[in-house]
Amino acid sequence: MVRVRFAPSPTGALHIGGARTALYNWLFARHHHGKFILRIEDTDRERSTIESNQAIFQGLEWLGLDWDEGPNVGGCFGPYYQTERLDIHQKHAERLVKEGKAYYCFCTAEELKQKRAAAEARKEAPRYDGHCRKLTEAEIKEKLASGTPKVVRFLLPPVGEAVVEDQIRGKVVFKNEVLDDFVILKSDGFPTYNFACVMDDHLMEITHVIRGDDHLSNTPRQILLYEAFGWPPPIFAHIPMILGKDKARLSKRHGATSVIDYSTIGYLPEAMLNYIAKLGWGHKDQEIFSRAELIELFSLEGVNKSAAVFDLDKLNWLNGQYIRQILPERLFDLCEPLLIQAYGTHDLAYMKKVVGVLHDRLVLIPDIVPLSAYFFKDDFEYDAKGVEKHFKTPHAKKILETLMDRLSKLAPFNKEQIEPVFKGLATELNVKLGIIIHPCRLALSGHLETPPMYDVVEILGKERVGQRLVKALAFI
Repeated sequence: MVRVRFAPSPTGALHIGGARTALYNWLFARHHHGKFILRIEDTDRERSTIESNQAIFQGLEWLGLDWDEGPNVGGCFGPYYQTERLDIHQKHAERLVKEGKAYYCFCTAEELKQKRAAAEARKEAPRYDGHCRKLTEAEIKEKLASGTPKVVRFLLPPVGEAVVEDQIRGKVVFKNEVLDDFVILKSDGFPTYNFACVMDDHLMEITHVIRGDDHLSNTPRQILLYEAFGWPPPIFAHIPMILGKDKARLSKRHGATSVIDYSTIGYLPEAMLNYIAKLGWGHKDQEIFSRAELIELFSLEGVNKSAAVFDLDKLNWLNGQYIRQILPERLFDLCEPLLIQAYGTHDLAYMKKVVGVLHDRLVLIPDIVPLSAYFFKDDFEYDAKGVEKHFKTPHAKKILETLMDRLSKLAPFNKEQIEPVFKGLATELNVKLGIIIHPCRLALSGHLETPPMYDVVEILGKERVGQRLVKALAFI
């Protein structure tokens, strides 16, 4: 069975890159009817926080990425927090020491700093020189007995190579000479990332490791550990990074990077999911995918080898498309608290009409507030260009006076009655319908663009329409 994992470090919120990694793992598992595991790699005690942990859960849940095993769910391969697996990591580190594949290192931080400086002075790559590899058994026993702080280092084979058969990049070869005897267990008893990752992936029976290509440089060390234990490595797939439009790596300077930030800004989770899926993967020329289509079509073969570029304009377009597809009831539930916060409590039926008429004009959910302002506020200004174009014409005053008179006599006051008034006046004056609509639109909203005019007139109602036409005539 396919078993994949998403293993974030709880040192911050779930960002776009992490969300994409989670999504690709989730899609791969669902496509192959496998398992998606969430593992929290919280061994960075200084930076890991409960708040970040909860933010990761919140981001995944908002996107609808449910996990089959992990925190709050359980499973047969737990614990799913790395800090609860320390005894497992320590036991396996000691196993390597006993087998002569790892050794204790007693070098101090200051000594290591001096070694690095000396290597740099020689214009060499800073690599551990293997000093403690040469300690005698008696020296080791003496230092252990005296409680000298130690780490455990992996004994790197001096020659050879680690070969990564990557599902996206193809074959990648790393020479052992460019590596060094890396630390697998720190002096505080906590494992390093590479060691804990190998332990947990093997013991949790992970079949595929799908992650960002910033981890590619870690992979040779992990493969060497798999070989030392005699374990078959999982299948690796390293996803190219995400860049901003300036081709620099995506960061906070490019805008919000936390998934929850996008939720707050007003993006729909299904639009965000669709967009993240397209950041490095695609199927023909298709742009919009349902969740079911993503599961059906996703494959590692479809993942691009080159970096993806985060395009906010494209995300906005996609979000607008999804807003047009959602049910009016759901849209109103999203918009109602924003309208109440901005304009206070109004008649529920009236607010629903306002949201309904603006449904196809929203890009982000909060757009409802500025777009609907004239439905709730009477003290707006007229667009300056509109005044020149539509109020200062020979017909403007007569048009507004005639509309005011004829609309005031309508009963019932609905689109079916309103439309003939506009069209009849256009026929009488022998002008195009726009000549009648444009000055009225400006008078009722202050804007050059609104939803269909007859809808606006009906929603505002006879009394408010009359008041606004009076105000416009006084302005003209």
